[in-house]
This record gives sequence, C-alpha cells and structure tokens, in this order.
Amino acid sequence: MVEKLAFTRATKRQARLRMAIDGPSGSGKTYTALIAAFVMAGDGGRVAVIDTERGSAAKYADRFPEFDVLELRTFSPQTYTEAIKIAGEAGYDVLVVDSLSHAWEGEEGALDQVDKMAARGGGNSYTAWRDVTPMHRRMVDAILQSPCHVIATMRSKMEYVLEPDAKGRMVPKKVGLSPIQRQGTEYEFDIVADMDINHKLVISKSRAPVMDGLEEVK
Repeated sequence: MVEKLAFTRATKRQARLRMAIDGPSGSGKTYTALIAAFVMAGDGGRVAVIDTERGSAAKYADRFPEFDVLELRTFSPQTYTEAIKIAGEAGYDVLVVDSLSHAWEGEEGALDQVDKMAARGGGNSYTAWRDVTPMHRRMVDAILQSPCHVIATMRSKMEYVLEPDAKGRMVPKKVGLSPIQRQGTEYEFDIVADMDINHKLVISKSRAPVMDGLEEVK
C-alpha cells in the first residue's frame, strides 16, 4: 500500500538544541560545552556527560552545579547510541557528548570495526562498511531524536601553517582542520562552533540567525 502524502502549513516549533563544538586538543571544547549545557538547562535543570576523555569533564566539577557522568572505555557507535537513549529515558535536560570523535576513530569505533571486519573478510572493506554505516547512522539518529538538548564535541585534525608574526617573520602556527568524524556529520547539527588553540570560538553554522558568525574569545 502506497503511503498517502500531504503537505501541511509550516510552523515554528519549540526544538531541542543540537550543537557541535569542534577544535584541537586544548582549545577548550569540554569547558565550553559545559557552559553551554548549564545555560540551556537553566535553574534546576539536569545535565549529563558521556565522557570518552578519561574523566576530563569531572575535572570541572568544582566549577559547575552538579552533573552526572558516564565514562566510556570502548567507543562503538552502538555503545554511544545506548548511552544517548539512557540519558533521554533518565530525563536529563541536557546531554554533553565529549567526544563524538572516538565513535569514529577510537577503539571499537567505526574505522576500527571496518578494519577488523575487512581483515576477517579477506580485505573487503566495502562489505564491512555495509555493516558499520547503519550502526553509525543509528547513533546520529539517536542524537537527533533525543528528548535532551545535545551538545557534542569533536576533535579537529591538526596541521602547522606558516604565518607572518608582528615583525613580518614567518613562524609556524598550529591550526585545527576538519572535525574527526564521518564527513558531513557536522551538518546534522543546528549550531556548529569552531574553536582554535587560543580558545577563540566562531559560530560557523547556525539555524538561529542571531548567532550566525558570532565570535568570542574565552
């Protein structure tokens, strides 16, 4: 039976935040994500953190109101999906995923699983991706469908470029490039904030026009 399709009048609805913060190690992603989380939670709101960074979020426990942490040891996208669903069922107002990059290149992450499956299948990575891609897609869908506001951090690949200093001398500068995740994952989020090693934050994508292009130095 063919589904009957019909257009309806577009209306603006109250939506849950989907925000990504990307940047190199040391740029301040975790701290910034926690600031944003407690702003979104408001007074009395509950915040949870999925921590893949060996307890990095807990190091800020004395700077924020109470929040709960789930520390992952392996990083299968399926494990992320389960953790995201648990946070939603527990009624948290805001969920911080710190960091989403491990689901891509960490132990049991997507790339690791593809390599292992390909090795068992005689080097056929195409077949491996056929199994891993739906698992990764379910993780992204869990983020998009969560009843929580979701703020996810992603590491950026690092590179050194030569730039002139105040005296005109060319000196190396460390910069962050694209986020470490499946290509295009950042486009699933409503707001994307890029951070650099000097803790400068730039909103590079926003579905909220008031925030588009916003810059701030921490």
